[in-house]
Amino acid sequence: MEILRDVSIDWLGKKWIFLSISFVLLAVGVGAYIVHGGLAYGIDFTGGTIIYLKFDKTPDIDAIRSALRPESVGTTIIQQYDTREMNSVVVRMQMVFETEQGVDAGQKAVRQLLSSAFDPQNVGRGELDFNSVGLGTVAQFIRNADPDNLQAQNKTAQEAEDHYQALARSLLDYRDRTKDGLVNSLDELAGVPGSSAAVVDSLRKGFYTGSFAVKGVESVGAVVGANLRRRASLAVGLSLLGMLVYIGFRFKPVYGVAAVIALFHDVLITLGLFAVTGKEISLIVVAAILTLVGYSVNDTIVIFDRVRENLPRYRRQPISEVLNLSINQTLSRTVMTSGMTFLSVLALFVFGGEVLNAFSFALVIGIIAGTYSTIALASPIVVAWTRMQEDRPKRKTS
Repeated sequence: MEILRDVSIDWLGKKWIFLSISFVLLAVGVGAYIVHGGLAYGIDFTGGTIIYLKFDKTPDIDAIRSALRPESVGTTIIQQYDTREMNSVVVRMQMVFETEQGVDAGQKAVRQLLSSAFDPQNVGRGELDFNSVGLGTVAQFIRNADPDNLQAQNKTAQEAEDHYQALARSLLDYRDRTKDGLVNSLDELAGVPGSSAAVVDSLRKGFYTGSFAVKGVESVGAVVGANLRRRASLAVGLSLLGMLVYIGFRFKPVYGVAAVIALFHDVLITLGLFAVTGKEISLIVVAAILTLVGYSVNDTIVIFDRVRENLPRYRRQPISEVLNLSINQTLSRTVMTSGMTFLSVLALFVFGGEVLNAFSFALVIGIIAGTYSTIALASPIVVAWTRMQEDRPKRKTS
């Protein structure tokens, strides 16, 4: 299928316009990098703690931010994720907890601060929040309460232990899997297999249901973060080197150098716009950058392959005209493949939510830059190198 026919655009004649655009974009990125003091690395690279929260109704982000004061838990980034109906929030803190005890202490501190803001009526109560207790606590409580009267049925201590352990596991499975970590009322537990009204009545004596739950905590140490940053840089660098070797072997060394310079340009443009917008660089963004490196070089290879086919046919034509012809001949393919991919990642950027925002943003910028750089940067480099090689014998003769 061909949507553009008989295209005859002089792309190489506009090289200085393209190079000026690239220079401006790179300058803006460098300026933003200097002004902001570098890129905004995420917790993956700097170290810190991520806490996942779920609320019983639409959370007030400003109220959460006010509750988690910087002097208490350090600087935080608070974002809503998943669908709005899920009422889920992720809190990213720069504070690092190096041990499991430290993570538990940090989680408890966050829960206390949020309880004061969202559950003030329950602060200081003797009962426990059912949405924050573990299996052992629930099992021990209902075993002591014995709502199923196992003691009166002459059951052994081990039988009672097994029975209430299984019941507690069913109750928490309902909370964590069916209700995604948050039970709105203890009355809901009456429908859990193995439960009953008597079990729910006994639970009311020791538990209440809070308005939020801590679904999970992840902590990354500063040393681990620095190591991940080195590995991410190495991954991107090795991918560029691999492209250089492959394209240089597949075509000519100059084509490999031109393609890698164009890829390097794409990565710098993407990182520069991350510096401008202040978006975080995380491991998922590194995955997006590696994706765009592979995608961008694909378009470059298609054009260079057409150049290789056209060179024997147009031996007497200057290399710039052969490149223009090759770009125009593959333009339909470039528009279709890059255009469709761009629409897909644009939809992901617009509708994908906060969690995928940085990932899709990198792909949107990378696809545009990758398609542009093959024409605007890689092709002029090939022309300049070829002309320099052709002029060298002339300079020696003179």
